[in-house]
Amino acid sequence: MSSLNDKLNKPKHSLWKNGGYALEGLLDIIKNETSFKWQLFMLFALGIVAWTIPISFSSSSILFLSLFIPILAEVANSAIERVVDLVTTDYHILAKQAKDVGATMVILSLLVMALIWIAVLLVSFKLV
Repeated sequence: MSSLNDKLNKPKHSLWKNGGYALEGLLDIIKNETSFKWQLFMLFALGIVAWTIPISFSSSSILFLSLFIPILAEVANSAIERVVDLVTTDYHILAKQAKDVGATMVILSLLVMALIWIAVLLVSFKLV
């Protein structure tokens, strides 16, 4: 009797191999995606701000962790764009809509991050 992996024709992966694939993806997106480079810049710049302003450790942690929301959205958006580009190089309304939705995800993630920063800073500096 064959295993489920054999039935699905999927290769077996180890944690080590999967980590390698993830690293390849990270290096590729850093190399090829300008938006991702900006997201990384924002992570480092605002990360420094989050850890140097005079607020509690938990507040700094929330601010810092919120910086990963746009990073994750940008990764997902890049994956969507690449799949769409793989499927067609021609203009198609569904391809445009898929890419637009991916871009919307990034914008919304930036908005959520900004709202988190505003809320944390308002509470931390007792402005509300």
